[in-house]
Amino acid sequence: MVGNGSVVMALNVGIYVYDQAEVLDFSGPFEVFSTANRLVAEPPFNVFLVGETGAIVQARGGFHVSPAHGFHNHPTIDVLIVVGGVHSQELLKPKVMDWIATAASQAKLIASVCTGVFLLAKANVIQQETVTTHWQDIADLRRDFPRLNVVENTPWVDQGRMVTSAGISAGIGMSLHLVSRLHSLELAVRTARQMEFDWRPSEFDWRPLAVDWQSL
Repeated sequence: MVGNGSVVMALNVGIYVYDQAEVLDFSGPFEVFSTANRLVAEPPFNVFLVGETGAIVQARGGFHVSPAHGFHNHPTIDVLIVVGGVHSQELLKPKVMDWIATAASQAKLIASVCTGVFLLAKANVIQQETVTTHWQDIADLRRDFPRLNVVENTPWVDQGRMVTSAGISAGIGMSLHLVSRLHSLELAVRTARQMEFDWRPSEFDWRPLAVDWQSL
């Protein structure tokens, strides 16, 4: 764990990817944690991608990515991030649902980007929490999982052990927030600057975004 701005041991950050996953959903968080590592003497994070088998997956747009691990050989995951995309087929895979449930039960912190929250809900990792997702999927999430408190017009929702973000690029801001929680606000701000990403600590009050995404 990390505390008082100093690293005791690196946290394993495992990001689950699958066919038709949204590219920025996983590459954005990966970039945040890997960039944060470059800015300190002792890297606080060991970030890696996990696929069902470890074989190459084809993300959206035909983007091919090779996960570092499969379900059978990944290290212990401290921070589990489940990404979104065209997720409907993943919901139908008992092996995937079982793995998500097990990995989540063992993780210190669980997060989702975009429609990754559907996978967490289907795996019964979340049941009545306050969550968010991509603006276009708010209605479907409320319909499919009516016990969840689904909020909109916010970049992410932090429920302590569970953090969910809105769509696609919102996962970058959420990941910077996780860096601030798991290491320090200073490192999160430096990481955002290094990435030339417009991220302000004032977002920490989690107020709804001023823009009405549904009207665009």
